[in-house]
Amino acid sequence: MPKKMEMVLVGSKVKGLIKAAKCNTAGDALEGLNGWVHWLCDQAAKRAKANGRKTVRAHDFIVM
Repeated sequence: MPKKMEMVLVGSKVKGLIKAAKCNTAGDALEGLNGWVHWLCDQAAKRAKANGRKTVRAHDFIVM
C-alpha cells in the first residue's frame, strides 16, 4: 500500500473551484490531486537541479 502523502492543498478552496464549475467532489478527489501536486513538485525540483539551480521557478513546473 502506498504511503499517505501530507496534504498540501486547501480542501475547501479546491472544492469551491469544482463547485463553481457546477460539479461535485468525490471523496478521493483531493487525495488524487494532492498526489499529482507532490509529483509536480518533485519533477520541478529535479529540473531545477538538472539546470544547476536550487531555486524552483515557474517554468520548472511545465512538464513536456
